[in-house]
Amino acid sequence: MFDLDGVLVMSEHLWEQGWQSVAAEHGYAWTPHDTKTCQGKSVPEWARYVSERTGMDARAAADGVIGAVAAAYDRGEVPLIDGALELVQSAATRVPVALASSAPREIIDRVMTSTPIGEYFSATVSSAEVAAGKPAPDVYREAIVRLGAGSAGSLAVEDSSNGVRAAAAAGLRVLGMEHEQYPIDSDAAGRTYGVYHALGEVTEVMVRLLDS
Repeated sequence: MFDLDGVLVMSEHLWEQGWQSVAAEHGYAWTPHDTKTCQGKSVPEWARYVSERTGMDARAAADGVIGAVAAAYDRGEVPLIDGALELVQSAATRVPVALASSAPREIIDRVMTSTPIGEYFSATVSSAEVAAGKPAPDVYREAIVRLGAGSAGSLAVEDSSNGVRAAAAAGLRVLGMEHEQYPIDSDAAGRTYGVYHALGEVTEVMVRLLDS
């Protein structure tokens, strides 16, 4: 099971920029704490969060942020992270592969159709399609169901603290992919098999676990 933003595509900063821009337009100074709080949440959840702090309509907040991120994809500004294709290929040659993402369906589908990783996924789930976003385990549980798999023996790769908490709560063994700009909280890191700083490292550990 893979997360999308920050694991396969370099896009976490785009969501942060979108939240900052929309909030600033309505007089609210977005903080790193706000970003950490919203990372991993479903669109309805973070849109409500933005609404509560800015007074703007939640739907308008969602549309503004998603529109900015989608435009970046359309301009070709969202590359796969180095090693992402090799990571997904290595998993898919061994086991069925699913995506469990907080991104909206329209962004997931853009990635699946416009990059070479799409052909390797047997199932994709957006947290907007389940009852609660990360850190709740719902999106991972739904991905397990769609794969026809079980949590025992399954792996997840996550980069956000809320994502790690969600995958661990779903019973998955979690490999953490940490970015310097968005460190994983210590409590979440403690729920991982390990925290790594390059996808090559993640791939090496994942293959060893899948082959054992």
